[in-house]
Amino acid sequence: MNGTLMAADLSFGFGEKQILNHITFEVGKGEIFGLLGPSGAGKTTLIKLLTGQLRQKEGYAELLGKDTRELGDSEHRQIGIMMDDFGLYERLSAYDNLLFYADIYGVSHSRIPDILNSIGLYEARNRAVFKLSKGMKNRLSLARALMNDGKILFLDEPTSGLDPAVSKEIHDILAEQKKRGTAIFLTTHNMFEAESLCDQIALLNEGSILEYGSPADICRKYDHLNKIQVTLKGGEMVSLENSKASALWVKEYLEQEMVEAIHSTEPTLETVFLELTGRGLGEL
Repeated sequence: MNGTLMAADLSFGFGEKQILNHITFEVGKGEIFGLLGPSGAGKTTLIKLLTGQLRQKEGYAELLGKDTRELGDSEHRQIGIMMDDFGLYERLSAYDNLLFYADIYGVSHSRIPDILNSIGLYEARNRAVFKLSKGMKNRLSLARALMNDGKILFLDEPTSGLDPAVSKEIHDILAEQKKRGTAIFLTTHNMFEAESLCDQIALLNEGSILEYGSPADICRKYDHLNKIQVTLKGGEMVSLENSKASALWVKEYLEQEMVEAIHSTEPTLETVFLELTGRGLGEL
């Protein structure tokens, strides 16, 4: 495997409790990989393994060409991490928080205003963190992860609890990072976030990957109905088999200008996960 990040048959547990079971995936340069699963599935533990905070019991993981159990300063300086337990200093201003981390990473202080501006926090730069909203704190945590302009970002539930407008702002920032060639490892239980952002995803449940691939491919795989839903202008909905036999019906509706919308019946990631596990992504 030649990606920025890879894991092969990775397993981890505490005592007799198994947390992760034989995890295998790869993330390349300029790719967004989404680890999708409910709380408690093992997502945060996997990030800690991949960044060298924990050591696996079995299997192998590699980050930036090096065994994750042997990461040094050179690799750590190329990693950006956004996690709940990587706390901000509440009494310091937004600017001073980034100043502190800039000194740790050896980053020029001139970069701070640009980053604050890019995430929409420049006007609040002198405000103490404890006075910031949750959305602003999330953006500041992301800014810190971007400080060292690393080759890979690890983002643990970056939009959890945020309103749609703030979530979109963070999605736009991640899309820009992807364009620059940054690899992004994203954990989420937000189905829309995974479908709209990720090139590849893994559905994780109770420590095991149930499905791995592009969101579209996974949804198509579980399209058991394989039907076309036609909404007519009068509001009537017509369900047709997705086959040659339905072509004449669709052609007739279109010629008579009766069609309001046409949709396939592909399932969402949420419904795929429900089929595989019997529970939704948001359930504990």
